[in-house]
Amino acid sequence: MLRALSQAPMTKLPEDRSEVGFTDYKPAYSQVQAAAEANRCFYCVDAPCISKCPTAINIPEFIRKISTGNVEGAARTIFSSNILGMSCARVCPVEVLCVGACVYNDLEAPPIEIGKLQRYATDAAFAAEWEFFQAGPDTGKSVGLIGGGPAALAAAHELRRLGHAVTIYDAGGLLGGLNTTGVAPYKMRADQALLEAEWVLKIGGVEVVQDVQVGRELGFDELQRKHQALVIAVGLGEDRMLPLPGAELAGIHGAVAFIREFKLNPVDLRAVRHAVVLGGGNTAIDAVRELLGLGVPAVTMVYRGSEAQMSGYAHEWAAAKVDGARAAWQSQPLAFVGEDGHVTAVHCARLDADRRPTGESFEVAAELVLVAIGQARLGEFAAALPGLEVAQGQIVVDADGATGCPGVYAAGDCANGGKEVVNAAAEGKRAAQAIDRYLAGAPGARGVTNV
Repeated sequence: MLRALSQAPMTKLPEDRSEVGFTDYKPAYSQVQAAAEANRCFYCVDAPCISKCPTAINIPEFIRKISTGNVEGAARTIFSSNILGMSCARVCPVEVLCVGACVYNDLEAPPIEIGKLQRYATDAAFAAEWEFFQAGPDTGKSVGLIGGGPAALAAAHELRRLGHAVTIYDAGGLLGGLNTTGVAPYKMRADQALLEAEWVLKIGGVEVVQDVQVGRELGFDELQRKHQALVIAVGLGEDRMLPLPGAELAGIHGAVAFIREFKLNPVDLRAVRHAVVLGGGNTAIDAVRELLGLGVPAVTMVYRGSEAQMSGYAHEWAAAKVDGARAAWQSQPLAFVGEDGHVTAVHCARLDADRRPTGESFEVAAELVLVAIGQARLGEFAAALPGLEVAQGQIVVDADGATGCPGVYAAGDCANGGKEVVNAAAEGKRAAQAIDRYLAGAPGARGVTNV
């Protein structure tokens, strides 16, 4: 069975971690495939795909460069807008973003495979070790970044391009945030996320302080004395669990904690014949597919709404069903059933279309239960900063990521409630540019006093 979840931060990935058994869900393009696909593009002047990309990559431009053999130029175009273009090529839900907006959809023809083309160009850049960016002239100003995930990495890179000194304060032992510990391995593995973090920081001038809890071991007052501006980019917290009868039984875990465990360590699921995932979002769907990929024969997702009502992406669930996923729709867990201290089933109530109990109940066998009903929000830890506002666990920011506390910005999940990696990348870069204006004392820059 799954052993107790690890608590100690890691500095090196075990070679026998369970995620290494997964293969790419969307295999990479060959040169011939990339050229053929790139030549299908209309290179629209008012390309709707650009407007659907949170980082506004000039998609027709980079695709045209691939079509002419200028792969290095294509990669430069991508990274100029999104320094996390390699991971976004793998993990972005392109079906509802750029690809979903492709004009080919209106022609009832297959849309351009933008994600695969982006991966082709960015993978080439990593393989060839192309370097496109340099740190700007030293401004003498310093910025502290709290968190080590995509928003922080994007902000750090942009701030260095603008010439500011940067220090990242990360609570864990691995950079990359959920890119490293939470992304489904059939999309991207932890080692690839760490490689990207290393590549981003090759710009130089970024100090990384790991294994530190800001707000506990290191106070905000100390950070504000050391730096002229701060970016809070801490992501989300621990899994929310269900306080149901039997919740203390062994074999019940938060989905995010479980995903982190098998991505970073080996897990033994040979005794698990049946697993249940509670929830209907993208984390729940990922967990279902991962359990099937890890060899669990029967995996059932239990969700209180209908298939049409689930918040998870429809294309992800369609893929899960191909993998053999099952679902109990309109079902509410009531209790965990166990034997000898270990979970054996989930007792559920059947709900009607209005999510009211019908009076029918049933049990779903489970030697392993993953709870995927959301994560705690960490914005509250920064509420002590004067002027900073927190609403429902999220840090309140303006369009540039500025909080009500002068010189303090926020980006990523702690400010947006939990969106995609590409949103975090966009917000981190935008906050960095706003900080640059703030430090320069630009007219109208929020919070500028005596800079």
